[in-house]
Amino acid sequence: QVQLVESGGGLVQAGGSLRLSCAASGRTFRTYVMGWFRQAPGKEREFVAAINRSGGSTYYADSVKGRFTISRDNAKNTVYLQMNSLKPEDTAVYYCAADSGHSITVYQRGYDFWGQGTQVTVSS
Repeated sequence: QVQLVESGGGLVQAGGSLRLSCAASGRTFRTYVMGWFRQAPGKEREFVAAINRSGGSTYYADSVKGRFTISRDNAKNTVYLQMNSLKPEDTAVYYCAADSGHSITVYQRGYDFWGQGTQVTVSS
């Protein structure tokens, strides 16, 4: 069992930056692939980024590629999402998720544990 707690959301102007953090409980964090998803009002939850267990491989949705960076610190049981050049369309609740599988997946059904989400609002 893994418990995930996101933080770092807030209100930012377009073009600004935010860094989200997701702290995981337990001593098995390094065994999970970690992902970030988001859900905008009236839309389905979508994949944003994922990182493999060692942190050596990452994958991004096209909509955030070149602006967002996912990273992890296994010693701190934490995964991060650095978001730069934010746009109003990035406004959403952002969720982190943990996948006990061996490789990165963009599919929500592949993730076993989810955080409660943190709101990101980008004003124009």
